[in-house]
Amino acid sequence: MKALVLSGGAGTRLRPITHTSAKQLVPVANKAVLFYGLESIAASGITDVGLIVGDTAEEIQDAVGDGSKFGLEITYIPQERPLGLAHAVLIARDYLDDDDFVMYLGDNFIVGGITDLVGEFRTHRPDAQILLTRVQDPRSFGVAELDDAGQVIGLEEKPEHPKSDLALVGVYLFTPVIHDAVRAITPSWRGELEITHAIQHLIDARADVRCTVIKGYWKDTGNVADMLEVNRTVLEGLPRRIDGDVDDVSETVGRVVVEEGARIVNSRIVGPAVVGTGTVVEDSYVGPFTSIAENCRITDSELEFSIVLRDSSIDGVGRIESSLIGRHVEVTPAPSVPSAHRLVLGDHSKVQIHT
Repeated sequence: MKALVLSGGAGTRLRPITHTSAKQLVPVANKAVLFYGLESIAASGITDVGLIVGDTAEEIQDAVGDGSKFGLEITYIPQERPLGLAHAVLIARDYLDDDDFVMYLGDNFIVGGITDLVGEFRTHRPDAQILLTRVQDPRSFGVAELDDAGQVIGLEEKPEHPKSDLALVGVYLFTPVIHDAVRAITPSWRGELEITHAIQHLIDARADVRCTVIKGYWKDTGNVADMLEVNRTVLEGLPRRIDGDVDDVSETVGRVVVEEGARIVNSRIVGPAVVGTGTVVEDSYVGPFTSIAENCRITDSELEFSIVLRDSSIDGVGRIESSLIGRHVEVTPAPSVPSAHRLVLGDHSKVQIHT
């Protein structure tokens, strides 16, 4: 069994971060989102991975390498444009051959991994197996309709009037029959080959399409709010570890990770939080659910429920919350602006001016 991991999307909802960085490499708890998926695949016993890459191919390749650090063998599959999930299956046909495979969206995050799902698929081997989860607003997702017996009878991509609240999670398992389905469909109104259409083709052909409704945590990390929420979730599971230098007047409270080479000077860190190697936090407060990457400097500031990427500095700006700060960023106070009052006052006037 192989894996097909999609890492070619443009990440428009994470701009401006993704103007200069692949969305799959934006870190949560100081580790790229993509890496969590690759680790889950390796843990399930799959070793052969085809990685779909687009405009950010060079950056993805530099970060992932040949896959050996994950226990995987990576084959890179270029995609000129992101033309839909089914298009990714189409261009990966030669790599996938006639093997079963799991398709994993590289910007998705699933707590608990996919080991049980892969094991279930290997045991029963339906033609296709999809993951579903209940969401408040299904209009932004692929949506499944089930019959009274819990069988999938229909799929829609981002419907205006959803028939259920069951959204497709970005993990799919297929036998080789999916290849005929992706060749049979035509582009949607979005100009993309939709995987929902391909699976619907299987359903219409009476193929064995099964679903698993997950109750655990899943997020599509496509926007800042979701990135911060995944960061919070991961940090909550980190054990306390202080490998860096914390001076005698500083305080670390709760699940705090201070990586080797980091320094905490006259500051208070309240977990869960992680401070990356080479980072200096001085005269500052770092609050819960905050990840600060390597080689940053936080001085005379307060930071909470935020992600700071590598080589950035925050100096003397008071309090920052619910923020995603990119690489090589400098955040400083604005220069003071001289103010003046221009008055035309009549005789015997009395004026009060706040200064």
